[in-house]
Amino acid sequence: MTRFSERTGWNTAESDLARAHRLRREAGLPIADLTASNPTRCGFTYPASLLDALTDSRALDYDPQPRGLIAAREAVCRYYADHGVALDPDQIVLTTSTSEAYSFLFRLLLDPGGEVLVPQPGYPLFDFLATLDDVRIKAAPLVYDEGWQIDFEGMRRAITPQTRAIVVVHPNNPTGHFTKAWEKEELARICRIHSLSLIVDEVFLDYGMGATTENRVGSERSSVGRETHATAGQETGATKTPRSFAAGIEGVPVYVVSGLSKIAGLPQMKAAWIVATGPKKTQALERLEVIADTFLSMNAPVQWALPAWLGGRAEIQEQIRRRVSANLAELDRQLATQPTLERLAVEGGWYAVLRVPALEPDEHTVLTLLERGVWVHPGYFFGLPESGWLVVSLLGEEAEFRTGLVTVTNYFRTNQQGNF
Repeated sequence: MTRFSERTGWNTAESDLARAHRLRREAGLPIADLTASNPTRCGFTYPASLLDALTDSRALDYDPQPRGLIAAREAVCRYYADHGVALDPDQIVLTTSTSEAYSFLFRLLLDPGGEVLVPQPGYPLFDFLATLDDVRIKAAPLVYDEGWQIDFEGMRRAITPQTRAIVVVHPNNPTGHFTKAWEKEELARICRIHSLSLIVDEVFLDYGMGATTENRVGSERSSVGRETHATAGQETGATKTPRSFAAGIEGVPVYVVSGLSKIAGLPQMKAAWIVATGPKKTQALERLEVIADTFLSMNAPVQWALPAWLGGRAEIQEQIRRRVSANLAELDRQLATQPTLERLAVEGGWYAVLRVPALEPDEHTVLTLLERGVWVHPGYFFGLPESGWLVVSLLGEEAEFRTGLVTVTNYFRTNQQGNF
């Protein structure tokens, strides 16, 4: 009789939401998708020559460099130079995805049973990675008070003798929160006191929203309901381009992960990396090299193509920024006439969090909206409470986004009048 490991004992049954979505699609009924996050399916224009980079004849030679081909790592260095950070190619380890990068770092930094603090709300990926790598995730909460911020008291309470690292997503997905200078200083203080490493996910770094970060819908009404630590005069980050953590933090081991999925709008090309800085960087990179050499997962054609794709990122990034800006403006325009809905402040990325009347579980709301032809995320997918929150992607085509929003606002206008 076959026996499987406990780490893969997930409930893989189709959820009610997934089943309802599948059945509607199979029936050929229209769906305005407000969850679209795959740039290759959102109507953007890619250069006709994009795949030419995969025909480099040098890829016919098998050159198993564990950290990745030097030409590819030099291209990553040029990307960070554009962000004002000088790196050496030897600080970089290429991986096939940021998921693999996380897995490498969990293996580097944590023994089985070790703990890593991860921001919440956040993308629902880390639990699966942690389980596969035999480590544990603990929430490092974000709180909302006229803008998102790290709850440092909650973070300190979560630290135990088993804690080895803190994850920061800069900007966070889905909240769009960029880590501010004062938060960076406090993170550094905590890491130094507790001998922790800092893992920073910067896949959305290039998609800051600048002056559009103001919450025009009245953020003073919103709070997640947990303790906050805002003080007057703190920087908002609304008019600055946040700097990459790849610049390092004195006395703190920092590992930055990023990749082509968001930077170049190419999730299908499977190219990412780790940048290592800080104390014991040399030893860390030597160990990462052994991990990478064990898997040798990066393929040669993509590595040789990476310089061209990174070098040509400006065109797709500008398309994405225009789309996100237009959809965010449309979202605010429609919410301005619907006082029971609120868009929380967002500083970067391509998602928006909505506060909605908490009159029923969000899963019921999402199912009802699907019956009306629009597909949205319930907030609990990202670690928000089970009632009162929806998450929408700002990446979808503008006409479809506008249509879906009309359905959402009409639903709450006619069915769920109420106050926060």
